[in-house]
Amino acid sequence: MNDLTLSLDTQAGLLGYYMCLAAMNLAFSYFLFRDNKPRAAIVWLVVAALALMHCLAYFLHGNLVLPKGVREEIDALMNPVLYTSASIVGFALLLYFRKFFTQPQVAWAFLNIVLFAAGWAMTDPNFQAIVTKPDNVPISLLIFSAGFFTWLALYRGVRNDDRMARGEPVLEKLDDEKVLVWPDLVYTELICMVVFTFVLIVWAILLKAPLEPPATTAKAPNPSKAPWYFLGLQEMLVYFDPWMAGVVLPTMIIIGLVALPYIDFNREGNGYYTFKKRWFAITTFMFGFLVLWVTLIVLGTFLRGPNWNFFGPFAYWDPHMVLPLNNVNVSQLFWLGLFHQPLEGMNPVVRELPGLVLIFAYLFLLPPLLARTVLRSFFIKMGFARFMVLVVLLQFMAALPIKMVLRWTLNLKYVVYFPEIFFNI
Repeated sequence: MNDLTLSLDTQAGLLGYYMCLAAMNLAFSYFLFRDNKPRAAIVWLVVAALALMHCLAYFLHGNLVLPKGVREEIDALMNPVLYTSASIVGFALLLYFRKFFTQPQVAWAFLNIVLFAAGWAMTDPNFQAIVTKPDNVPISLLIFSAGFFTWLALYRGVRNDDRMARGEPVLEKLDDEKVLVWPDLVYTELICMVVFTFVLIVWAILLKAPLEPPATTAKAPNPSKAPWYFLGLQEMLVYFDPWMAGVVLPTMIIIGLVALPYIDFNREGNGYYTFKKRWFAITTFMFGFLVLWVTLIVLGTFLRGPNWNFFGPFAYWDPHMVLPLNNVNVSQLFWLGLFHQPLEGMNPVVRELPGLVLIFAYLFLLPPLLARTVLRSFFIKMGFARFMVLVVLLQFMAALPIKMVLRWTLNLKYVVYFPEIFFNI
């Protein structure tokens, strides 16, 4: 027995949604028929028919909703550990099996799975209320646009790698015809400007501007969220102090982007898509952008609710929910856990000495160790200065997932805790 009853507006919206989904699969099937792939085309005709069945159900006012047991199970399983771990594992699988995932039909299948799942999820009022908020709609577009362009880049990179392995020129060499700025480029820009102006006008008409009452200290919104492009930084505040999450890490991101052209020693892969020729740079950059930035934006937008608590995608955002936090510091784990010595009255430097040793080893002993072992080839090619800049940037980037893992496994809050001088790491 369903616990939800869909409103007429929701049914009408889902009817239009599945009609668009059916039209997409019909068009894809047509292109496959045209390319002499009848079996694959029939598969997507079946998928289009499935979407049309959903259309018929909602047209007849059928109460077709996601079962309550499924929603409750997803909410029970979902947590920051699973969310982040799944993101990292999915990213690794995408790169390792890129030849499989970049096949157009495989990518189209994953897109259909996501779209069908999103349609079913929209039958839940809590999920629908969060996703359809006017200021959250762009984040949904961000997810699909980031996914599409990631697939496109890997698709062309895989094709170029295969072509180079066969001794053939890359795709970019086959289409290197030069055109004039006027009229070719100017006309293209003009058409894009007109199309996007039309889209923005329709957007402004359909979606209300997410304006809130004037700011006041008497009533703060709960949750108080930064603009979407800062939600990644706000999520970092869960694991770091404001000076680290709001100043040091963003500064290192900017410095890293500026330094990339100067520390890059690889002369291959310029001017065309590839993965094998630039696997290290592509993997590092995509990990930083997709896993450590885009996924944190999605997490902060859809899964962080009142009091910055984590909520499942179908859970009600209860503003009164309070979760106990039993976080500890390295000094407590070391002195209390190992030696059973109280921290009261202990010299602050002595108290935080274990954490200081860990920070020193991470920042100053790890780089030469990497230069002699795992990254030896990089050190030989780059030289001391460029290699040190690279490793320091990687260390600061890795600090976030390391701190997240320590929080999940040991409930660790600070490696170094100096409340006397407001210096915490």
